[in-house]
Amino acid sequence: MLASIIALTALGTVLGLGLGWAAIKLRVESDPVVERIDTLLPQTQCGQCGYPGCRPYAEAIAREEADINQCPPGGESGIRALADLLGREPKPLNPDNGEEKPKTVVVIDEQRCIGCMLCIQACPVDAIVGAAKLMHTVIESECTGCDLCLPPCPVDCINVVGMNADILNWRSPKPRLARRFTVLP
Repeated sequence: MLASIIALTALGTVLGLGLGWAAIKLRVESDPVVERIDTLLPQTQCGQCGYPGCRPYAEAIAREEADINQCPPGGESGIRALADLLGREPKPLNPDNGEEKPKTVVVIDEQRCIGCMLCIQACPVDAIVGAAKLMHTVIESECTGCDLCLPPCPVDCINVVGMNADILNWRSPKPRLARRFTVLP
C-alpha cells in the first residue's frame, strides 16, 4: 500500500514538472494589440466584416490586412474607438459590409417552433437552447443580435426585437405573441 502511494506521488511529481517545463518552453505569446482591438469589437460573431468572428477580424486589423470600418454592429462609435487606439483617421462604415442598426435580440415564437434545431446550429454564441422536435428559446442576455438564425428557420418563427436603450430599463422588451383561442361550442 505504501509503495503504491509513493509510486503515484513520484509519478505525479514527474508529470507536474514536465507540464511546468512545457508551459514555459512552449508558451505562445499573444499580441497585446490584438487583445485591445478585440475588446473594442462588439463580440457579435456575426461575420458581417468578412471574417468568421471578432477575434479573426481583430487579428487582421493588427496585421493591417483589414480596415477598421468593416464592423456594422460596432458602428461609428466602434470605428472611432479603433481609430483612437491605432492612431488612424476614422472612416465612414464600409457599405459593402452592411449598415449600422440599433441593437437587437431575437425571440422565438415558441408556439410556431417545430424544433428543427437549424437555429441552434447557426447561432455563433450558443444563445438558443432546445431539443430536437421540441420548442426552442433564446437566452436574451446571451443573444448578440447577429440575426444568423433567421435564414435557416423553415417556419419563420424567429422575430427580431429592438433592445431598450434606456439605462433605467436594461432588459429587452418581450414580444407580444398572438395567442390562439379556441371557441368551444
